[in-house]
Amino acid sequence: MNTNFLFIISILFIKVVGLAQNVDIDKLVSQLTLEEKALLCAGKGMWQTQEIERLGIPSIFLTDGPHGVRINEGTDFTKPSVKATCFPTASLAASTWDKDLLYKMGQALGDESNHYGVQMLLGPGINIKRSPLGGRNFEYFSEDPIVSGKLASAYINGVQSKGVGTSVKHFAANNQEFERMLTSSEVDERTLREIYLRVFEIVVKEAQPTSVMCAYNKINGIYCTENQWLISDILRNEFGYEGLCVTDWGAVNERVEGIKAGLDLQMPGDGGMNAAKIVEAVKAGSLTEEELNEVVKRNLQLIVNLSENRNIEQTFDEEANHNLARQIASEGMVLLKNDRNVLPIDKTQKQKIAIIGEFAKAPRFQGAGSSLVNPTRLDNFLDAMKQYEDAQFVILYSGGYNKLGETNDSLLNDAVEIAKEADIIIILAGLPDSYESEGFDRETLDMPEGHNKLIERVFEVSNKVVVVLQNGSPVAMPWVENVDGVLEAYLGGQAGGSAIADVLLGEVNPSGKLTETFPKKLSDTPSYLSWPGENRKSIYNEGIFVGYRYYDTKEIEPLFPFGFGLSYTNFEYSGLQVNKEDFTDNENLTIQCKIKNTGKYDGKEVVQLYIKDVESEVLRPVKELKGFEKIYLRQGEEKEVTFKVEPRDFQYYSTKYNSWKADSGEFEILIGSSSQDIRLAKKINLNVTQKYYQTYDINSTIGDLAVHPFGADFVAGIRKMSQSRVSMEGLSEVEKEAAIKQQKMSEASMMEMPLKKVISLSGGRISESMILDLINKMNNVMK
Repeated sequence: MNTNFLFIISILFIKVVGLAQNVDIDKLVSQLTLEEKALLCAGKGMWQTQEIERLGIPSIFLTDGPHGVRINEGTDFTKPSVKATCFPTASLAASTWDKDLLYKMGQALGDESNHYGVQMLLGPGINIKRSPLGGRNFEYFSEDPIVSGKLASAYINGVQSKGVGTSVKHFAANNQEFERMLTSSEVDERTLREIYLRVFEIVVKEAQPTSVMCAYNKINGIYCTENQWLISDILRNEFGYEGLCVTDWGAVNERVEGIKAGLDLQMPGDGGMNAAKIVEAVKAGSLTEEELNEVVKRNLQLIVNLSENRNIEQTFDEEANHNLARQIASEGMVLLKNDRNVLPIDKTQKQKIAIIGEFAKAPRFQGAGSSLVNPTRLDNFLDAMKQYEDAQFVILYSGGYNKLGETNDSLLNDAVEIAKEADIIIILAGLPDSYESEGFDRETLDMPEGHNKLIERVFEVSNKVVVVLQNGSPVAMPWVENVDGVLEAYLGGQAGGSAIADVLLGEVNPSGKLTETFPKKLSDTPSYLSWPGENRKSIYNEGIFVGYRYYDTKEIEPLFPFGFGLSYTNFEYSGLQVNKEDFTDNENLTIQCKIKNTGKYDGKEVVQLYIKDVESEVLRPVKELKGFEKIYLRQGEEKEVTFKVEPRDFQYYSTKYNSWKADSGEFEILIGSSSQDIRLAKKINLNVTQKYYQTYDINSTIGDLAVHPFGADFVAGIRKMSQSRVSMEGLSEVEKEAAIKQQKMSEASMMEMPLKKVISLSGGRISESMILDLINKMNNVMK
């Protein structure tokens, strides 16, 4: 790290510029010149906001950090940053399903941010994992908005409890790296609201992040950074967001249009180029000063809040944070296979353990790109295991492949020879850095050929093989049937090597569960036919059927399902109770069940609540996750788990009614250990009392009118008129059958007929003015 740069940062935070605690923002805005207002709408350089010295308005410092503080000059990520704790990436942290742990991680990140003078940490990333090929998936939590939203909210609340700001990203539908600055995500409104916007709605309502980072991409042809529907209508007005909207670095398109849409801060600065355009637009009348003032106020409020809350005396405990990183890693690792109880390894038994794989000495522990952290220390698995070595417990090692994942006969033969000597073989494999990163997507689910060859050669000479995976996203496992154990270790951060040893040796009972589906093959994935798009458009053909919603509904067997993860102990589920089996759409429900540890080890279980709509007017997934709780149980211990569900948990977004709604009928409450391991089920009945009315126009159908109290009378009259023309008198059985068929066809056609056609086909008996009057009455009934 450049010492001059650190000195500049320290000066920024040591000099107290003097904004009073209860500063009058409106008064401050009135004292700014037009040019100063325009300057405040963009950063000063790469990582700072603009200061206005004559009014005592300071600059604040922002930097990357979803899983660790990273401070670099410019965008040269090859130079080492300051030393900071490298926590597990989001893919692993999320697999803990532990909100308390994520809160603690956030607090630790807040402490380290304060220590280094960082006032806003750019994270977490909460984009939905639409495809396992997403190059940045390691930085995101889940394919499910509930898991992502709840865990991200805990993280955000933890960071912000330390007076440090967060920037939740990337808003919105930013699900690929390919052409990310130009691609338009073509998504229908229901899918946006139920999947891709839902996660942002949760974090806004549960954590109010300091800022929301607008993404590079377009949504349905409009850049996110100038999308008024997205920023103002949805995020601010509907979700109730009160903070700042900042661009991803370099994401601004037309700055003036961005201000009109509600975009507050452009990052990084551009030397005043867009400030000049803002001034020009105000003077020309294409941008009002009132619109500009609203943006400036939010920028000033952010600067005031973060300046007041900064703690330049903050220290952090490197050892404690390292141990926390180790705990998160060990509790997030997912035991995918454990045939013949090959794990945990018995430390008391005399045996030779072969550790094979370059990752054992040079671990893949984090992703690449803007989240690259310079760790305070780095554990590796081989050293961690050697700490247990003694006269009975012998460790053998072979590299097996090089850093690029390539192998050769010499490396393979060496691995095979030590495998022949060993009682148990641990192979570390996965994805090298070059396989997944910010900036590009993966092209295949496959691991390097050298990794797969190594595993295949070793299991030919041993019947006790465990594969430990280090990767940021799902991989194909052509060898999975031939090995005894598989531990998904993801990207474990700086303590990942020790955490793997903790799990394999039984120091920690694995309790991680997948927050993403592992497919058997790429063609099984929901977005397979439209990923990553063409002609700079990515069409979300799969709609709401993302991840497990797709696999469960299509009855496609995955390699490992969403929510899956094994333990060294066993859990028994019983006693499912719902406080009301018949309820209305304005009532909350309380759901309870009992979980008992019936195995030989203390352990933790993630209890998952799904809801199934048995009867619905629209196509819905077979089941949807609505809640989860992680509990700790000693051997033989039983605990009761309680879930609270709200009317929204039973609803889908209806584009017909422009509203969240549920349909009356039967639902199932499902409690499970994964999306495909449902242990308890109970049917309940929902009575929807709210009346929903769509907005009618001249192209609405007769059938559309039938559900409205005013329209129903009109439809009844049309039906009566139609039926009066049909007489069965004197007809033979064959003629009657033909007449009934004709009547059914005519009625079906009539109900699907637009009102515009009724006017022309009625022969003047129903005029356009009559139809327009009826439409106005129906549309005004709810006003």
